[in-house]
Amino acid sequence: KENEVVCTSLRGSRTMAPLRVLVLCLFSGWAAGYKQGDNVTLYVNKVGPYHNPHETYHYYTLPVCRPDKVHHKSLSLGEVLDGDRMAESLYHIRFRENVEKKLLCHLTLSEKQVDELREAIEELYYFEFILDEIPIWGFVGYIEESGFLPHSHKVGLWTHLDFNIEYNGDSVIFANVSVKDVKPVPLEEGAGSAVGGVGVGGGSLKVTHTYSVHWFESTLPHSRRSERLRDYSFFPKTLEIHWLSIINSLVLVVLLLGFVIIILMRVLKNDFARYNVEEEGGCDDLDQGDNGWKIIHTDVFRFPPLKSLLCAVLGVGAQFLTLATGIIFMALLGMFNVHRHGAINSAAIVLYALTSCVSGYVSCSFYTQINGQRWVWNIILTSSLFSAPLFLTWSVVNSVHWYSGSTQALPATTVLLLLGAWVLVGFPLTVIGGIVGKNRAGSFQAPCRTRNIPRQIPTQPWYKHAVVHMAIGGFLPFSAISVELYYIFATVWGREHYTLYGILLCVFAILLSVGACISVALTYFLLSGEDYRWWWRSVLSTGSTGLFIFVYSVFYYRNRSSMSGLVQSTEFFGYSLLTALVFSLMLGSVSFWSSLAFIRYIYRSLKMD
Repeated sequence: KENEVVCTSLRGSRTMAPLRVLVLCLFSGWAAGYKQGDNVTLYVNKVGPYHNPHETYHYYTLPVCRPDKVHHKSLSLGEVLDGDRMAESLYHIRFRENVEKKLLCHLTLSEKQVDELREAIEELYYFEFILDEIPIWGFVGYIEESGFLPHSHKVGLWTHLDFNIEYNGDSVIFANVSVKDVKPVPLEEGAGSAVGGVGVGGGSLKVTHTYSVHWFESTLPHSRRSERLRDYSFFPKTLEIHWLSIINSLVLVVLLLGFVIIILMRVLKNDFARYNVEEEGGCDDLDQGDNGWKIIHTDVFRFPPLKSLLCAVLGVGAQFLTLATGIIFMALLGMFNVHRHGAINSAAIVLYALTSCVSGYVSCSFYTQINGQRWVWNIILTSSLFSAPLFLTWSVVNSVHWYSGSTQALPATTVLLLLGAWVLVGFPLTVIGGIVGKNRAGSFQAPCRTRNIPRQIPTQPWYKHAVVHMAIGGFLPFSAISVELYYIFATVWGREHYTLYGILLCVFAILLSVGACISVALTYFLLSGEDYRWWWRSVLSTGSTGLFIFVYSVFYYRNRSSMSGLVQSTEFFGYSLLTALVFSLMLGSVSFWSSLAFIRYIYRSLKMD
């Protein structure tokens, strides 16, 4: 019934190339058609604390009904990365056949198992089942705190589940689980007592699990069933005022564009009129009474220190710019619907491997233009600038997950698959891109010659220091995306299904525009103070947006979420650091190229030999 693509993330095939496996994993999962009475497989997946979305454990780690031999479903790479560990359940569901209070199993729980269930329920554990690619959520049990004097603390286990399934024709549209009109079985400490058909004896607790299935006809077609899941509200909804983000960002970008285009261009017009009046000296004439950005024309194109690192930053930033653009356009094409688990994870890995050639090409090409000699070292630095921090962060996070028994810990086969993708695809493409960039690199095309002896830089006022520029250049792009950033965090670190990719594309374009505009403005202010050290300053000024994003992540963790615990905290802050690094590299690259284009324009417009 299910046309699955079996990926090597759990059942590896050494004969398949990693890239082919990744592409197959990306497009796994298609529609299933059923006839009345056909078996509809229900998979149990994971459980975890309600407020810690990335702290998940296999469903069968709890003392629940399970088959004698557990059969796991073959998963795509994205599903494994998302912490899914689907296994067949004991629930027998047949298409369009109602079932009333069918026996699932009898369990005899020991005192230790009762304590495990009590602890899970008190931590608000929820479970996730999968039926025809539709997630079904529910709570493991029921907890009630009532009164102050006397205080009561009741913990109960749900032993009966009502499955409500909607269908249209031969396809499943939606499914959920209900415990309405069902009384929970009380779990007293030490398995002391029980009611409602639950027996107690010898320190153990006997429970009977049952379930019902009800089918309801729906008019919603299969192609639109994602809308039904999107409107479901087991988890809190936080995306109601989404247009506020785009309006706020649009106002900011209009103001910045107005500042750069109107004010800055008028200032430049006055500068050009003053500098180009009866020029008699050439580019080498230093005995002039001019001041400002013209007087440093013999130093502004002086190549910076740490050329290899600068080029690596530009290359990796260009790679992530390409990667982000590709992900957004793939989302706009409808490739990441809510029923395709982990598809974005798979797509990101595939695109990261394929776009490695972009980083190698941009980095090595510009490195050759600015007279870099150690191009081999430049390629190695480019390939490891992000992959090395990623590996270190993942090692720490994965070790914590492995120690705690979480499903977020990757299996060995998945680790080998990802490592193979980088070794056999990502790194070779970086080398190939670097070689092509080196061979096709032209001259630097500087409008002015650079003197051998650098000019002394005058003392700068406090508002032109690097820290101030980083604060301004980082805050303005961050403010353009601050509202939208909340929704992105609610998606990544919550359970929201992000579907407004059109708005995301607009905000992404606004972010790049604001970064480019503020970089040009800050670069002009720097040059007007006769400071020609703009190379690294342009990267750091807007690249500091990553610092603001990380500070916001700390604020989100403390004030906007209920996450807690070592497992969740380690993953949140580890990957938040990587996210900040990605934004810094991407915006730093955009900022540098904008400043370089601006500087070439203004110095090319001067009347100089």
